[in-house]
Amino acid sequence: MPLVDPVTMSSSLTKTVKPTQASEVKDGKDSSPVVVRLRPVELQQTPASQAARRAIPVLIAAVYLVRFSALVADPVAWMKTTLPQIAILQVAYVLLCLPTPGAAQKPAANRKLRPGEKKKPEAGGSNPYVTAILSLLLSIFVTPFFYIAMVLFGAPFLSHVSHTMLCAAHLSILTLTPLFYVHGVDSSAWVAVAGFQAPLDETFGGLVGGVVGAWLGAVPIPLDWDREWQQWPVTILCGIYGGYLLGKVVGGTLLHGKRF
Repeated sequence: MPLVDPVTMSSSLTKTVKPTQASEVKDGKDSSPVVVRLRPVELQQTPASQAARRAIPVLIAAVYLVRFSALVADPVAWMKTTLPQIAILQVAYVLLCLPTPGAAQKPAANRKLRPGEKKKPEAGGSNPYVTAILSLLLSIFVTPFFYIAMVLFGAPFLSHVSHTMLCAAHLSILTLTPLFYVHGVDSSAWVAVAGFQAPLDETFGGLVGGVVGAWLGAVPIPLDWDREWQQWPVTILCGIYGGYLLGKVVGGTLLHGKRF
């Protein structure tokens, strides 16, 4: 079963014709290249959605801060214990706050009909519960790629394998589950996300903040302070959680819709 049906895949995309100095015309048709531009994700406006939008980031921060001493004492045990909690919170977030897959296409059905044109039946979107679970599974599937990226950026290669893999899992579930929910596996959408051409919103802002936070979190590790919390990957996790929450909030408010 595909993650998102064609209706959903096109719901967050806007196709525009790229301006060129001279458009090629073949057989009377304009063959100008088409550029796909993502639209910022608009959250649901129900009372439950607005309450969850504020409560879930607080709960995520609490999961990290309340047991911070346990993280320092045994990072692997802490990450194994908290990972299911973070996964549940992210699934709740996408179900309660993000638009239902395919819903963004519905306003187009209300356009004024041309003379003689019949109204087409509205196409239903994907099941949000199935989409949420598949989004979580896809984010878990990407974990090894984040692991490889961390190793390339200096994570221990021959030691601390479980530390790095669990850290990559936290980063993946936090930042990618919402993006998979709204964009599915559409290649055009992910090319825009990977190329930083997507507009900032809560989903993309969380990814940018989490990745930048992970990178900045490595700064204190080599410093000669001899602190217990400098061990791998405590500061990386601190950067991931702090950066994700900051990017999520800023992307959904101050910089909503802005592009790099």
